Order: sequence, then C-alpha cells, then structure tokens
Amino acid sequence: MTTPPWLTVTRGTAPLLVSIPHTGIDLAGLDSRLVSTWLGRRDCDWWIDKLYDFAADLGATVVHTAISRTVIDVNRDPSGVSLYPGQATTSLCPTDTFDGDPLYRMGDEPTPSEIDERRETYFAPYHDALQAEIDRLRGMHENIVLYDCHSIRSVLPRLFEGTLPVFNLGTNDGKSTHPSLQERVTEILAATGESWVVNGRFKGGWITRHFGQPGNGVHALQMELANRGYMREPNKKGSPENWPEPYDPSYAAPIRATLKTILETAIAWAAP
Repeated sequence: MTTPPWLTVTRGTAPLLVSIPHTGIDLAGLDSRLVSTWLGRRDCDWWIDKLYDFAADLGATVVHTAISRTVIDVNRDPSGVSLYPGQATTSLCPTDTFDGDPLYRMGDEPTPSEIDERRETYFAPYHDALQAEIDRLRGMHENIVLYDCHSIRSVLPRLFEGTLPVFNLGTNDGKSTHPSLQERVTEILAATGESWVVNGRFKGGWITRHFGQPGNGVHALQMELANRGYMREPNKKGSPENWPEPYDPSYAAPIRATLKTILETAIAWAAP
C-alpha cells in the first residue's frame, strides 16, 4: 500500500513506537473556510517533532502526520464519542479551538459526510500505520512501548483550572501499561524538580486507550507537556505576532534531556 505524502513512518528495531499526531499544519485546502489560517493552526503541538527528533537515533519507530488536527484529530474516538465526558474538549473534526473560538466561517462547518470522508482519508491511514508498526515490532519483541507525544498551552481556562503541570503522564488510569513502567517514568518525572502529574487532566487519548493492551505486550504512554517546559509562551491566547515562538534548542535542552531519559528507560524496560 502506498504511503500518503502527509504520513511519515521511520522504522527502527527497538521496542519503542513514537506517535506524533498533532504537529501537522497542513489544512488540506480548508483555508478559505476558516476564520483564519492562524486560528486553524493555533492548537498545534508546536515543535514536538523537533523536541523528539532524537527518537529515531535510539532505534525507535516514529509515525508522524503532517495533517492539522483542525482537519481531523487522530487522537479522538473515531465514533465521535467524547473521551472526557462532562469536560470541555474538542471533537473528531473540531469546529472550535481550545479557547472556544469558532474555527469555521458561518455555514462552512464540516458536514457528516465530509467527516466520514476525512476519517477514511486521514484518520484510518494513521491508525493503520500504527497498527502495522505494532505488529512488526511485536514480531521482534515480547513487549513494546507506544509513546504518544503531545503538548498544550499552560493556561486554558476552558479545559482546566489554573496552570497545567509541566509533565502530564497518561496511562488511562493504569490500564494502558504495566505498573512497573509507569512507576519508572514517574520516578524520572519526580527527579526533575518540575511540576508533574500522572493521570490528571490528561489520562491519554484514543491512541493510548485503543492500542494500550498490556496483556498483549503493548504498553502505551501519553506524555502531554505544558508548552512552557520547552518554549516561551505569551500571555493569554497569544496572537499571530507572538504565537508560536520559534523553536529554541537551548531553551528546550533541559526538558529534551528528560524526555530522552524517558525513552531510553522505556526501551530498557521493554527489552531487559
């Protein structure tokens, strides 16, 4: 099967699969239907692909989509059911931003048939790629780790109160991984001196919940980083003039070192 141009799969042989679902800025031709292209990209997980660009050197397999989450969010339940009932969140094909600002011009929102088409065109290939790499790696290793990479602004009153911890580890309340792996990663977070939480506001999205099957040797972790951990954040919502701030390797270096330790630990845990 031909890999679409927006989907990148970098294959390694270590027992680690790194998923990067939200750094895409390709709006797939929606530009004229959106309130603005900047708004359509504001909730991107900015620079996460750069932050984790060492993963392949560790032998990890990396799956990455260039399609914006505004087009379709590949970390949501494909049926459209909310992963966080009773809490504010964005949908499979979002019509508003994390702040609640409308994404589309009035009357230009996606129709049900269009959502079905986007699910087939963009969602399914990403998940098929994840499953194919899980199957390949499980053919080599008894246990593998699926590590899902995310980030979000530190203050988003619509989604959570106060300021988000720098590190937010999600394991679907312990269901998506073996307790010993969660414990090892937690020990790394506790040693950083930064704020952290396990299964707090972000317990893991569809990727973590769907693929994390410890009984079948697939252990899934979601890491949601507060943006301030690796980039400078403007006050409040930001503007086209100051968001996103350019990636600064020196500013990101401390958190990058911690993330590298986490991935190295995950590999060592899966292949002792």
